[in-house]
Amino acid sequence: MNSGISEHKPIIGFTCGDVNGIGPELIIKTLSDNRILEICTPVVFASNKVINFYRKSVPEIVFNFMNIKELSRVNHKQVNIFNCWEEEVSITPGAMNEIGGKYAIKSLLAAAQALKENKIHGLVTAPIHKKNIQSDEFNHTGHTPYFKNLFSVKDVVMLLTSENLKVGLVTEHVPVKDIAQYITRDNITSKLHILHASLQQDFGIDKPKIAVLALNPHAGDEGLIGKEEEEIIKPAVKDAKQRNMLVVGPFSADAFFARAQYEKFDSVLAMYHDQGLIPFKSLSIGEGVNFTAGISGIRISPDHGTAFDIAGKNQADEGSFRAAIFTCVDIINNRKAYEENRKNPLKKVSASIVANAVDEKIVEEG
Repeated sequence: MNSGISEHKPIIGFTCGDVNGIGPELIIKTLSDNRILEICTPVVFASNKVINFYRKSVPEIVFNFMNIKELSRVNHKQVNIFNCWEEEVSITPGAMNEIGGKYAIKSLLAAAQALKENKIHGLVTAPIHKKNIQSDEFNHTGHTPYFKNLFSVKDVVMLLTSENLKVGLVTEHVPVKDIAQYITRDNITSKLHILHASLQQDFGIDKPKIAVLALNPHAGDEGLIGKEEEEIIKPAVKDAKQRNMLVVGPFSADAFFARAQYEKFDSVLAMYHDQGLIPFKSLSIGEGVNFTAGISGIRISPDHGTAFDIAGKNQADEGSFRAAIFTCVDIINNRKAYEENRKNPLKKVSASIVANAVDEKIVEEG
C-alpha cells in the first residue's frame, strides 16, 4: 500500500455502477451514516456531479464529501469522491441506455485498477447492466469474469455470502441448455479448491465443511435421471477428500434446502446460477452479498441488480450494500489474521493449547 493509506482503517473503494440505476442512491444512503467512517475510509469512483444529482432525490439525508485527484491524498475523516470524469452527463434515472454503460465502465476501470495496484484495500461494486456495458473495454457476462481476467487467474468462484449461508457456483451466467457441458470433474475440483481456501483465508474457518449439490433431480436417482452425479460429481468429491477437504455430496438440491441441511455446513457448492441463488436470496432476506473468491484483491457487491424501475425514487433498500461493506472489512481483517498466523504458527498452536487446557480444567472442575 502507498504511504497515504492508513495503517489501521482500511480504504474501501466504491464504483457507482450504472449511473441511471440505484447505485448512486445506495452509496449516498449507506455512506451518509457516519458510523461507516469509524470502520473504513470510503473512496467513491464516480463524479461529484452524479452524486450531487442523486442527493436531490434523498433530500432528508445529509451527505458530505471531499473531492480528491490522487489516492495518496484521501481524507480519512470523510467520504472521498475520486472524479473519473469531469464532463456533464445526461442522467436519466430508470433508463437503460448507452450513457449508463459508458460511465459505469469509467468508474469500474478506475476502481479496479486501484484495487489491483493495492491503492485501496477492498472494492464494493454497485450494480451494472450486463447488456449496455458491453464494449471493447468490457466484454464479459458480469463482474466475476471481469475480475478473473484482470487478476490473470485460472479460475474464480462466485460466492454468495450472508450471516447464515455461503453458496458458491460451478457455473455462473450460462444458458440453461449449456450448463451440463461445464459440469466436469476438473471444474468442480477447481471450484472446491478455491472455495476451501477462501473459507480459510477470507472467513477464518480452519476446517470448512462443504456440501456439493447434484445437477439432476433426486441426485440422478443412481443414473436413472442423468449420469453426471455418478460419473462426474462423485469422483470430484472423492478427489477433494483425498486432498484433505471435508466435502460431502452430491445432495438433491430441493431436499437439501427444504430440510435445512445447509445449517450443518460452512458452505454449499451449487452446479448452476439459479440452483444456488434462489434459495440463497430467499434465506438471506436482503442481507446477502456477492464475493469474488480466488483473486488477491477483495471485491464484493450487493446481491441485486440495477433496479431501473425504482431508480431515483428514494425507494432503494441499502441493506445488502451495507452488508457488503461490513463483509469487506471482515475479510480484510481475516486475511491479515491468516497471514499473521502463517508467519507465526507457534502463536496459533499456543493459543490452541491454552484453549484445550481451559476446557480440560472446566471438565475436571465440573
